[in-house]
Amino acid sequence: MKIIQSTVELLRPENEAAGVEALRFIERLARISHRSEDKQTLASWERFIPAVVLQHGDWSVVEHATATALFRVNRGVTHELVRHRLFSYTQESTRFVNGRKSYPEGLEFIPPAEWKNKGQEGVANGTYKVCEDAYLNLLDMGFRPQEARAVLPNALASTIAVTGNLRAWRHLLIMRTTRETHPDFKQVTLPLLWEFQARVPLLFDDISPDARQADNLRLPQ
Repeated sequence: MKIIQSTVELLRPENEAAGVEALRFIERLARISHRSEDKQTLASWERFIPAVVLQHGDWSVVEHATATALFRVNRGVTHELVRHRLFSYTQESTRFVNGRKSYPEGLEFIPPAEWKNKGQEGVANGTYKVCEDAYLNLLDMGFRPQEARAVLPNALASTIAVTGNLRAWRHLLIMRTTRETHPDFKQVTLPLLWEFQARVPLLFDDISPDARQADNLRLPQ
């Protein structure tokens, strides 16, 4: 058994240059509506995005560009993550992955952040060890992974790849970085927000970490 921390990695756009290229792509396709493609320059996105998207509110054009993030979180967080329906997901499967073979050093668990604050880490670790032993015993008895997984808790670590357009990512970060967000979820959404703000100019700058959800929902989407 191994206790690990939640992680998130923004795979695409890879850096700020790639983020700017995404904004230039948005501008290129958005200009189709007014047949102003010939007005685009290398730097025209700096005026176009604020004027058309941020000020005029035409957020639909932002859907032309996508981003991909790779999460390593507990399955409780993945259950909340997949409620955002406009994304494409590929998740590590407890049905097909044999925990003994894929994790020879022990299954990985991510305890709730709130348990650490309450000094309950020892209780959590003991509970996870019981679950791991039960799971491995079932495998040894001939149960398939899809059957043995029934004894595993939501704290089991899981890798999930998430791809969506930039408008969908904006909505997710507006919703899931607020003070009401589950602490386990916020452990990955706050670093992800900072990555988006660093790599994609303009589109995520107005999202404030730990704001009230009611206030964030007033932001344009």
